[in-house]
Amino acid sequence: MSTPIPDRAENDDGFTLVELMVVVLIIAILLAIAIPTFLGARDRAQNSAAQSSGRLALVVAKVVFTDGGTYGTAANDVGLAAVEPSLAYKPSGTQSTGPKEVSVSSLPATDTTWSAAVLSASGTCYLINDDTTSGTAFGTTTDANCTGTYAATPGNTPLSGW
Repeated sequence: MSTPIPDRAENDDGFTLVELMVVVLIIAILLAIAIPTFLGARDRAQNSAAQSSGRLALVVAKVVFTDGGTYGTAANDVGLAAVEPSLAYKPSGTQSTGPKEVSVSSLPATDTTWSAAVLSASGTCYLINDDTTSGTAFGTTTDANCTGTYAATPGNTPLSGW
């Protein structure tokens, strides 16, 4: 006498293909929501890092101004590095290539004006133009113009915050 073959329906302990596909679909939907949110947060963090470096460079330049009564020749790439070495200061006309590199301008060559530019890792360039008589102006531009010289050019840094 032969033994009967057990019915597979009685021993079905696994998942069906439909159940597995539903799980995969749910994971895909969650990823579609999470990835843009993560990328947006990353861009904001990169922009904040560049803005922070720009503000630090401005504070250092103001310290130089307070000590000497003028921006003059002391608020250039060499003078600022002597006061605050945590940032890399680029000379006038040299592009900033990252959030820790500040392109400093000597234009216009006055004792009361200072300008700089800092490039974010997301590609936004942040400009600063400080005039001791009219205040500090901020602006943004593309990475192709990310120089302190561009920040010093009138009209490139409107009176606005970041």
